[in-house]
Amino acid sequence: MGIGDWPAGEGPRDKLLERGADALSDAELLAVLLQTGYRGCSALDLARSLLVQYAGLDGVMHAQRSSLLACAGVGRAKYAQLRAALELARRQALQVLTSGDVLSSPDKTRRFLQYHLGGQAREVFSCLFLDSQHRVLRCEDLFLGTLDGAAVYPREVAVRALQYNAAAVIFAHNHPSGVAEPSAADRRITERLCAALSLLDIRVLDHIIVGRGREYSFAEQGLL
Repeated sequence: MGIGDWPAGEGPRDKLLERGADALSDAELLAVLLQTGYRGCSALDLARSLLVQYAGLDGVMHAQRSSLLACAGVGRAKYAQLRAALELARRQALQVLTSGDVLSSPDKTRRFLQYHLGGQAREVFSCLFLDSQHRVLRCEDLFLGTLDGAAVYPREVAVRALQYNAAAVIFAHNHPSGVAEPSAADRRITERLCAALSLLDIRVLDHIIVGRGREYSFAEQGLL
């Protein structure tokens, strides 16, 4: 049964319109996105099944394409709808982040980085380049790695920072394992990056490691 086939006032879509999106459960919100199920399985049943299979909403939204497409009732159209919803959330978070000083809104920075890096299957090293008022000039993914890590080159980071005339930077990378604790290699590359950029009078404000639903801040831990 599709969302549009529910009796008036009983379906998740009607509930959203009458009571607001925050009144819906994760399964109901996901059902609104999916719109339809398949024979013998409503959109809400499908949503519940996916939430169980992927251990919650974050798991569903960040599931790999091949995995989702292998699920009964999930085709290319539904996969595209889920990815579009996640990308809209990421862009909205970036827009909010770029509207002010990142130091006054660390939660907004973390929220954006979760959307940006949290679901990556490989390690990605990103950099937020900031002006002298700590406003975001650009966010760029500089290095891509494997499940084991990414090779990070301070010289290339410095070149990009000069290109954007950045006064400060925030580094971020994800751990596909989901564990946000820094490795010895993470600590070493952070020290090298700080040393290289200090010669150019570019401040390193933080290095944030993104795990599954959590983050580790070098600045908060006194490591910068």
